[in-house]
Amino acid sequence: QVRVVESGGGSVQAGGSLRLSCSVSGYVHKFCVAWFRQAAGKERDGVARIYLGSGTIDYVDNTQGRFAMSRDDAQSNDYQQMVYLQMAKLKPEDSAMYYCAVRRAIGICSWATRDYDYWGQGTQVTVSS
Repeated sequence: QVRVVESGGGSVQAGGSLRLSCSVSGYVHKFCVAWFRQAAGKERDGVARIYLGSGTIDYVDNTQGRFAMSRDDAQSNDYQQMVYLQMAKLKPEDSAMYYCAVRRAIGICSWATRDYDYWGQGTQVTVSS
C-alpha cells in the first residue's frame, strides 16, 4: 500500500510563490509521481510529473517556466519519496486544489488521472489579484 500526503498550500497574492510538498511512503520502485490540480467546477489536470527511475521531470506547457518539480534525493528511496512543487509568479488562474498522485507502473508516466493508483487528500492554493 502506498500513502500520499500533500502539504504547503495557502493563500497568496498574484506574483507570489508557494512550495508544495508531497510525502510518499510504500514501495514505489521506478513508479511515476505527478502533481495535478483541480479548480472549482473544472476537471483535474496534470501539472508536472517525475519518473522515479531516471528522475526525468515533465511539465504541461502552461506551467513550465513558473513551476518547478523536484525531488529530495536524500529523503528518497524505493520505499519513500519526498517531492516538491515550487510555484512562482502565481496567477489567480492557478487557484485550485493541488493533488499528488502515484502511478503503479514501472517506466510509464501519464497525464491521465485514471492511470494513477494512489492519491493524496489535496492541498488548496488560492491566489488573489
